[in-house]
Amino acid sequence: MMKLILLLCISTLLICCNRNTITMEEQKSKDAKNISSDAQVPKVTGIGGIFFFSEDLQKTRDWYTQNLGIEMNDWGSASFESRAIDRAQEINSLEWTPFKKGDDYFSPSKKEYMINYRVQNIEGLVSKLQKNGVTIVDSISTYSYGKFVHIMDEEGTKIELW
Repeated sequence: MMKLILLLCISTLLICCNRNTITMEEQKSKDAKNISSDAQVPKVTGIGGIFFFSEDLQKTRDWYTQNLGIEMNDWGSASFESRAIDRAQEINSLEWTPFKKGDDYFSPSKKEYMINYRVQNIEGLVSKLQKNGVTIVDSISTYSYGKFVHIMDEEGTKIELW
């Protein structure tokens, strides 16, 4: 009798647990649908670059190379590569670049820095920002390495969207 009760309990447990489980293929399909539906939402997905002014550009670059091991590329910046957690095949980079103090690239901002944000659906985001009354500095520019546009935040900091 005890064996029969134990068998019935185990069977009930297995049946109940099995109703709430899904196969790995079903979970992958569900995840893919969530990712694809989320892929068009206009939003920031990460930081694409950090830019700042330097009094002595070469001295700054040399200091960071000698002391922190940050190697500069041909454009005088460093690229830090990473992978997206949910898309491991995707390689992202963060650009770190000092600019000569007073460089016009930060204009019309008077700030000492500018941050570049990686975004998805840049056209949709610009449309949303326009509706929200955000100052759009220029129009979207397209290059082989991405699309870019510049905006201003409410404190006058120029932001680059990539």
